[in-house]
Amino acid sequence: NVLLYNIINQREQMKKTILNSVLILGVFFFSGCSMKEYKLFQTGTVKEEQTTKITPEDYQKELAYENKIAPNDRLSITVYVQSGQGSQQMSSILTTNSNNNTTSRDDDIGILVTQNGTVRLPMLGSVEIIGLTEDEASAKLIELYKTYIRNPYVKVEIKNQRVIVVGEVKKPGVVSVTNGTMNILEAIAQSGDLTDLAERNNVKIIRGDLRNPTVRSIDLANIVALNESSLFLRPNDIIYVQPRNLKGYNKAFEEIMPFWNTISSILNPFVQRKQIMDGTN
Repeated sequence: NVLLYNIINQREQMKKTILNSVLILGVFFFSGCSMKEYKLFQTGTVKEEQTTKITPEDYQKELAYENKIAPNDRLSITVYVQSGQGSQQMSSILTTNSNNNTTSRDDDIGILVTQNGTVRLPMLGSVEIIGLTEDEASAKLIELYKTYIRNPYVKVEIKNQRVIVVGEVKKPGVVSVTNGTMNILEAIAQSGDLTDLAERNNVKIIRGDLRNPTVRSIDLANIVALNESSLFLRPNDIIYVQPRNLKGYNKAFEEIMPFWNTISSILNPFVQRKQIMDGTN
C-alpha cells in the first residue's frame, strides 16, 4: 500500500509540474508581443543586427567634422572693440552669452536662430548665418561690423549643442556638448554608465531627419568591432542603449504573478481536500 501511494503521489506531482510548465509557456507565448515593446526604433522585421563599419575615408571626415549653425540654435555673440586709441585692450559692446535673470535656463541663453537662418543684431539688423561654422560666422560678422566699428573682433559660439541618451543607462536624458565634439563613451559616462540589463553589443546611434534617419549599430563589447566603427557623435544625435531580452522575461514574470497567485488560491482548497482524502484512505 505504501509503494502504491508513493507511485500515485509521484504521478500527481508530475501532473502538477507539467501543468505549471504548460501555463508558464502559454503565458510567454501570448506575452511574446509585449516583450518586443521594450525595444524602440524597430523595423518590424526580424534580422541579425550587424555592427556598422566605417571606411577610413569616412572616419577622417568624422574627425574633421565641425558643427554648422542651424535653425533653432542659440548663439552667444560677443563684439569687442579697442577700448582706447592706440590701445590693444579690448572691451565688449555687445554680449549675448548670459541673461540678467539668474533663474534662466541654458536654453534661454543667447540669440535664437530663426527658421529662416537669421539673427538680428544691433547696427546690422537681420543677418543670415545658417550653414556657417562658428569661425565662419565670426569672420562674416567682423566684416559687416567694420562698416560701423574700427577693428572689431567678434566671437560666436553655439550654446545648445547636445546629444540625447535614452534606454538602459542609469541617468537617461540630454547631455550637453561643451567641447565642440563628443564620443559615445563620454555621453554614456555622463549618463551614469550602462545598467546591468543593457545590450552592450548593439548600441544605436540615430542621426539626421527623424522621418528618415541614419542608424548605426555599435558593439561596445568587442574591441575589434570598435576598430571598424566610429564613436564620434554629432549634435542632436540620439544614443539608444537597448535592453536585453532578459528584461522582457523579467517583466513577463511580474505581469503573470498576480494571475498565477489567483489560480493558486482557487486550486489550493481542492488540492488540500484531495490530500486529506488520500490521507484518510
